[in-house]
Amino acid sequence: MIVEDEPDLARLVEFNLQQAGFATEVHGRCSDALSAAMERPPSLVLLDLMLPDGSGVDVCRALKNDPRTRSVPVMMVTARGEEVDRIVGFELGADDYVVKPFSVRELVLRVRAILRRASPERDDTDSSDASVTFGILRLDRRAYRVFVESREVVLTALEFRLLDTLLERKNRVQSRETLLEDVWGIRSSVETRTVDTHIKRLREKLGPAGAYVHTVRGVGYRFAESPEDLEV
Repeated sequence: MIVEDEPDLARLVEFNLQQAGFATEVHGRCSDALSAAMERPPSLVLLDLMLPDGSGVDVCRALKNDPRTRSVPVMMVTARGEEVDRIVGFELGADDYVVKPFSVRELVLRVRAILRRASPERDDTDSSDASVTFGILRLDRRAYRVFVESREVVLTALEFRLLDTLLERKNRVQSRETLLEDVWGIRSSVETRTVDTHIKRLREKLGPAGAYVHTVRGVGYRFAESPEDLEV
């Protein structure tokens, strides 16, 4: 789904995505985009922030707050390129942030990357680190799937990367700055609650396994050393 009110740009993006093999639909207003997304959730939303009947920020918030569309990846595509704008976008749950003007070829590549992470092809090739089990938690890295006590937990691509990064570095404290750079690709001098917000969401989704993610006050977060090392 392309949410863009500039007709020429919308047509350009749509044409290139269709040439790359994607099915597309275009909406130029917040209300139309939300109605369509709720009726039939798309695989990905390319979202402008400045729209005639509201802000794309509100669209992103609505998508992430509704169970029907919570797991739909969102790529913000906007002229607002300040660091604080990018941080706000990621705090709302955006999976990527592209600043206008942009390379259409790069945009298509980034769309492919997000969709590959969100719904990767199954690969039955043996790999020692493809599936990781830690107590009641299991990560399938090939399929980007997470299970807690054999029940699947649906995570966004960013939440999966955050969990995988913490688990891979278990018992090592990760500062907010380190996680922001390694998971989100942002080097920021601006104080942000991006990491804290996503950790909170991740813990809630993981249920009892959320206790494996420890808060190190004044520093950041660490994953438990062993399944018995639970945060209380």
